[in-house]
Amino acid sequence: MSLIEKLYSFIIFISVIVGIGIGQFETVRGSAEFFIVPLLVIMLYITFLQIPIADIKSSFKNLRFTSWTIIMNFVWTPILAWILAILFLSGHPALWIGFIMLMVTPCTDWYLIFTGIAKGNVALSAAILPLNLVLQIVLLPIYLLVFGGTIGVIRLSDLIESVLIVLLIPLGLSFLTKYLLQRNRQFKEKLYSYIGALPIIFLSLAIVAMFAAQGQILIDNLALLWIITVPILLFFIINFVISQKVGGLMKFNYQDKVSFSMTTLARNSPMALAIAMTAFPEEPLIALTLVIGPLLELPILTMITQMLLLLKNRTIVK
Repeated sequence: MSLIEKLYSFIIFISVIVGIGIGQFETVRGSAEFFIVPLLVIMLYITFLQIPIADIKSSFKNLRFTSWTIIMNFVWTPILAWILAILFLSGHPALWIGFIMLMVTPCTDWYLIFTGIAKGNVALSAAILPLNLVLQIVLLPIYLLVFGGTIGVIRLSDLIESVLIVLLIPLGLSFLTKYLLQRNRQFKEKLYSYIGALPIIFLSLAIVAMFAAQGQILIDNLALLWIITVPILLFFIINFVISQKVGGLMKFNYQDKVSFSMTTLARNSPMALAIAMTAFPEEPLIALTLVIGPLLELPILTMITQMLLLLKNRTIVK
């Protein structure tokens, strides 16, 4: 885990503060929004470039693990998110949409790091990664229309346009790049070793631009931070308990159970944020929810890894 990865939550927090600060200058505030989408497209392109989507078939080697991961991530989790949104966010349509977007997009990077820290089966987790990415790209618009289409925020045309711009374009470019590099494996591996931290950098720059353009919205709605925090915390608590129970019922060993929990807990806030900024530019509170997400998620995942290691040590002692 590199230094920049360890400081991820701090970097995002600082990006928010910097964005609000420079947004006080009218010239910056007026032009910042034009940088948001290009920065996010570059961020996702580099992210997709590092994901072995062509290896998606390997996820089916452990059919039981894959099946239950799909059920947890794409059946149970959207339902849980919808229930929590009804209970806590029914009076806040923008927060509702942001929360749904955050919770229905499984992580495609961070969960591998935390799986490794908790001594889980990293290879098994990596095998499910490409499938998680493809399914969330396909299903995210459907989830938004089903669970959020009745609250008057979502326009189908904007949603389709944003998916095309910030997902399919960088995904297509990543496939093209991989094709061009397939005969030069040594250069490809060297390139990947250099670009590992770039998605965090470009995401941080996009967050700076977003809060430079819309930072006043955050200042005017600080009370909403507590409203969105409660369902986010409940999501992680409930899903952790359920993932451990399901892993036990499926008789997963410790390593596989860790992989299962991390795969079904960690969320893909950068991708959801990219969609939100392009599909809902007039609803900055949606993006605000997706910025708060990782500020809470990474400390929570850190605590969960320690809990899992504690459970492992207790099992060994017994």
